[in-house]
Amino acid sequence: MPSDLERRALAFATQAHESIDQRRKYTNEPYIVHPTAVAEIVRGVPHTDEMIAAAYLHDVVEDTPVTIAEIEVEFGRTVAELVGWLTDVSVPSDGNRAARKARDLAHTAAAPAQAKTIKLADLIDNTRTIERYDPGFWRVYRVEKIRLLEVLKQGNATLWRRAAEQCSMPSDSPAKS
Repeated sequence: MPSDLERRALAFATQAHESIDQRRKYTNEPYIVHPTAVAEIVRGVPHTDEMIAAAYLHDVVEDTPVTIAEIEVEFGRTVAELVGWLTDVSVPSDGNRAARKARDLAHTAAAPAQAKTIKLADLIDNTRTIERYDPGFWRVYRVEKIRLLEVLKQGNATLWRRAAEQCSMPSDSPAKS
């Protein structure tokens, strides 16, 4: 049964994404289907309530007017820190897509294992959608995600193997966790 923290995070994320009428690319579903899928993937491996809350909130700062400070006030320091690690740090002025992705990759590489586990769940859900609906972009996305997987080995090993399999990457995976 979801904790109070998890329920509040889902409600907050739903409202934040709805406030900008954010829809899921390719399917036009309400955007909250993605954070919900990410939270459910995380729920399937060892996790904390804070990890589930952060999974629901992982795109809120990046995509809506909500700030990390607001997340901290509502959900506490641990959730805010996880969301911070899951939020891209690049901005358009950082250069082309490759330059921006390199900056975001360096940020993710420094993240704690809990954030990397959530990032793996995010990658798994996004990969399913992109591979199915946009095979052309999939070729670019796949290369980026293979690079990302190299810095996510401290995340949950089961999710790492699943993500590597989706990207058709050799599974010289990390030790079981």
